Amino acid sequence: MMQTHGCEVVDVNLRELQVFAAVARDKSFTAAAERLRLSQSALSRTVAGLEARLRVKLLERTTRSVELTAHGEALLAAAEHVLQAHRAAMSDLERHLAGERGTVTCATLPSVAAVLLPRVITAFHQRHPDIEVRILDGLASSVGQRVATGDADLAITVGNQVPARVDRQPFIQDRLFAALPPAHELARKSQVRWAELSALPFITLGTDSSVRHLTDAGFQLSNTSITNVLQASNVSSVGGLVAAGLGASAFPGLVRALTGFADIAHRPLIAPVIHRRLDLVTPAQRTPSPAVRLFLQLLHDLRADATPLPEGVEWQAGRTELG
Repeated sequence: MMQTHGCEVVDVNLRELQVFAAVARDKSFTAAAERLRLSQSALSRTVAGLEARLRVKLLERTTRSVELTAHGEALLAAAEHVLQAHRAAMSDLERHLAGERGTVTCATLPSVAAVLLPRVITAFHQRHPDIEVRILDGLASSVGQRVATGDADLAITVGNQVPARVDRQPFIQDRLFAALPPAHELARKSQVRWAELSALPFITLGTDSSVRHLTDAGFQLSNTSITNVLQASNVSSVGGLVAAGLGASAFPGLVRALTGFADIAHRPLIAPVIHRRLDLVTPAQRTPSPAVRLFLQLLHDLRADATPLPEGVEWQAGRTELG
């Protein structure tokens, strides 16, 4: 677009700018016509149309050469700016379509975001340095919804807490460990029964936590009831309370890594052994972008290669197609 006399604004399309810039650079209708593979008459009509709409003279034509007027110089500068921006934008689009650029948004649980995804993102950036990865971490009750609403391209979350309108497949699972004060006698054992945890006050997370559902199930399946319960709002708080000797708790394998700051003894829980299954969640009826497909491919490659995971965490067999 170019402003002329008064406040009137005239539209100039991209093709007109390309034609004018070619004539202006070459200072020749003949040379520009050959380069653009157009007839000289077509170029002349285009330039004449520009001059008529802008109501200014852009070129001084002689029998031997073409020279720019002051208005022509101004239009050429604007044309060069627009054409360069257009070439850059088309290059970015081409890289996006090829999967070399773009954004991947992954919703997940805090434990996955802190323990598993750093190594995944590092490997992904080594392969695709120009693709941005965004992490949306939150409670299991909200993570799957982010995929269903389109806020996230994929999610790694508890499989039984996702909406029906998404696809999911098994991805990893982690077993539960007892979290104990290191001085307690149970910490001297190689593994701990759920029933044995009733000897200590139990420090639990709130009912909106997926971990709370697992610990409740563990005590129920072991026919153990606990009456001395202390509740905290996050894993760090639970870890600090356990380290202070105020009770015991239980964490899945990925979650226990979030309590590394605290002096806690972790022992595998048995009778029963309980696992938390985390699924890879993707939209049911939305085709992933090239960048998202590359991220999903990396996740599948890591699983296929049996890339080492923290203690108590293991890959789960899943589909290999990427949609």
